[in-house]
Amino acid sequence: MTKLGLIVRLTVALGIVGGLAVPTHAEDHLDKLMGEHLDGASEQSLSRSSQTLAQTPPVQITNVRIEETDAGLQIVLETADGELLSTPATAVSGDALIVEISNAVLVGEDFEQFEPAEGIAFVQLSTLPDNRVQVVITGEDAAPTVDIGTDAAGLTLSLVPGVAQVDGTDESLRLVVTGEEDEGYNPSSATTATRTDTPLRDIPQSIQVVPRQVIEDRNVRTITEAVETVSGVVEDFRFFNGTSGSRRIRGFTASSTLRNGFPESPVSTSTTPLATIEQLEILKGPSSVITGAIEPGGVVNYVTKQPLSDPYYNLGLEIGNFGLYQPSVDLSGPLTADRNVLYRFIAAYEGRDSFQEFANSEVTSIAPSVSLNLGDQTDLNLYYEYNRYFADPYQSGVPLLSDGTLPSQNLYPSSPFLNRADLSDHKAGYTLTHRFDSNWQVRNNFAFTNTQNERREIFPLSLTDDRFLSLATFNADNDTYNYFAGIDVLGEFETGDIAHQLLAGFDFNYFDQNIASEGNFDPTVLPPLDILNPNYDGLTVRPAVFPENTSVTDRESYGIYLQDQIAFSPQWKLLIGGRYDWISEDAGIITPANMRSTQSQSDGAFSPRVGLVYQPNDDVSLYTSYSRSFNSVSGRNPDGSPFEPTRGTQYEVGVKADFLDGRLSTTLAAYNLTRTNVLAPNPDLALALQGFQVQVGEQRSRGIELDIAGKISPGWNIIASYALTDTKVTADSPLLNNEGNSFANVPEHQASLWTTYEIQEGDLQGLGVGLGLFYVGERQGDLANSFQVDDYLRTDAALFYRKDSLNTAINIRNLFDVDYVGSINNGNRLFAERGEPFSIVGSISWEF
Repeated sequence: MTKLGLIVRLTVALGIVGGLAVPTHAEDHLDKLMGEHLDGASEQSLSRSSQTLAQTPPVQITNVRIEETDAGLQIVLETADGELLSTPATAVSGDALIVEISNAVLVGEDFEQFEPAEGIAFVQLSTLPDNRVQVVITGEDAAPTVDIGTDAAGLTLSLVPGVAQVDGTDESLRLVVTGEEDEGYNPSSATTATRTDTPLRDIPQSIQVVPRQVIEDRNVRTITEAVETVSGVVEDFRFFNGTSGSRRIRGFTASSTLRNGFPESPVSTSTTPLATIEQLEILKGPSSVITGAIEPGGVVNYVTKQPLSDPYYNLGLEIGNFGLYQPSVDLSGPLTADRNVLYRFIAAYEGRDSFQEFANSEVTSIAPSVSLNLGDQTDLNLYYEYNRYFADPYQSGVPLLSDGTLPSQNLYPSSPFLNRADLSDHKAGYTLTHRFDSNWQVRNNFAFTNTQNERREIFPLSLTDDRFLSLATFNADNDTYNYFAGIDVLGEFETGDIAHQLLAGFDFNYFDQNIASEGNFDPTVLPPLDILNPNYDGLTVRPAVFPENTSVTDRESYGIYLQDQIAFSPQWKLLIGGRYDWISEDAGIITPANMRSTQSQSDGAFSPRVGLVYQPNDDVSLYTSYSRSFNSVSGRNPDGSPFEPTRGTQYEVGVKADFLDGRLSTTLAAYNLTRTNVLAPNPDLALALQGFQVQVGEQRSRGIELDIAGKISPGWNIIASYALTDTKVTADSPLLNNEGNSFANVPEHQASLWTTYEIQEGDLQGLGVGLGLFYVGERQGDLANSFQVDDYLRTDAALFYRKDSLNTAINIRNLFDVDYVGSINNGNRLFAERGEPFSIVGSISWEF
């Protein structure tokens, strides 16, 4: 075949509510395109037929057959019960032939096929709004010609490849597809960075997407595992080895998460299994301009699965070693004949033991959601989600011995009879969208999260002679409420030849946390545990505990923001925005004698962002950006005045490039990120012993990151990354003397590779294999750099088979059973989180 003359870009536009509508700017482009290329009679005919057909139910296209012929290609659109499709309208744009069918819907997912015949580069079928189906056939050198036939079997498009004109111009067509379209390993747009559906190449900041296909191919179980393929993101903290925890992004702790672009909770204890997640978007660097108060390294936004317009049913079962079993169900479709009410119901249960003796856990998820079409211009999406993690006993961190090794894999380093964790979440909310016209819309969002944690712990206080653990007792009940409400206006307009996409909004966030605790920290109450010869007989009865202070936090924040995405030309684009936040907080303790001791403070902060993109051609984007973030802090100032918020400041430059006709995308970024106003102990020892602090700390992270994702050839997918991260404490209190030290849990070098290959034809079509390599370099265990954690290289593998509605797979994590440390919790070498040893999981699912 001749070299493809068209760069096909699949630019996913995730729907604002329910994910099904083509963005207004894309719809306008398509309407303009059809208007330019349809002759007047056809356009008038189409308009009249649309008015008539709007009164009748749409015809369902139930199957698509593509057959190579002597002349070229034949596409057959089969319909239910032999219903006749309306005569389609056609148009030509560059090398693409566009066929649009009115009063029709495509049953199931959108369809695409690359190089189905000689002279044909690409075929795509997708459902458009207003019951329209679009067929785009792209020729290698020119648009094909078509002969349309209609019979009882459906509609037939007989295609003949076009012949290139010597003096013809190349007008490449950019396809915009609906939110249900699957772009595999290489999504081209995201909402996290701008709260708008923006192509990644137009965003002047590094943002990486982990799509659903990667999550499923790797069969990971937590958000932290899912983002292992992203540069500069590593594990930082596990919360009782459940589905929650925090990560480090560009060196800084990132405990907060976003749900569909909006703040969920500022703490890392929220339970978030992967069953409800469609994709993960990782925005690197300061993001206060869209999130408000947050740490500067970055944020993870998880995008949830939305109700679908066509019936979809998925039943799955997973079974693995360590007693793993996980049934799941995912159901979706319309509840009404006119498809104005859509639903989705997801439920999953995971039960498993552990490589640690005695440990076991259960994860339960139930997530119903409904999308309502309240008219041609208004949509409402409602959701509820319940998650629970229960472990009795939970898998525990183990001591890192003086020589850097770990104890026996099956050691339980505490009391298996007295440790328990019960963590649950209730999440609910809605998104209401109203479109005034094709250019302007208003959105209202509300989100509620209630997190309840009940913890019963026997934990180590110290380790003697690398053998004897002294133990203490601690109980805590944590009740957290987070409310978020926001409203924004999104509009598109032009000032002369300059295009604008404007976003303006206001939001409110209320956070309330109450942690009631009790404990007994006398190391003589419980017998020490010999980790070389453990005897748990003396650890069956919980000792007496005494009330501790109850920690309370009450925080309100208000934010107003303005952002403009400006296109001066197809090559030059500017992103500029700012946000101002007002925060008031009352935090402190309530003593066992019911004496309340809290400190109130109010802060205000402005967070700007500006970025410039230059695109010399369709495949390359050069960008530079400046952004700031802030986060409120609580502490004791000798003069009683509140401390200033910590500030994050980042300068970033990078290049985003597409290869292999847009199938493979890369991002190369360099950044310098600082965090200032960090609290440190007062340099006056007498004041420091009383808990007084000063705001003199400064921390810096700089590095280079490379991310690659996409399709190398039909059936061969890849996602890979590398990060060089240099972290340093640049200013600190002389009492700590950490100046010059590196951050804890942050490797200088980190790299990952995950690739799959699926056989495309023949008797073994659908059979595939996967291989993953994950390297994390040596890290410091604490900020004092008093001990180090060794590097590791872990190998994962997969074998899968997909045929029609059946999906089966075998996934292996840690193929060579490497014993490694994933992270050190809170800089304490008694709590080294061990990486899971060799594990194997078999999965099977049916889609229908």
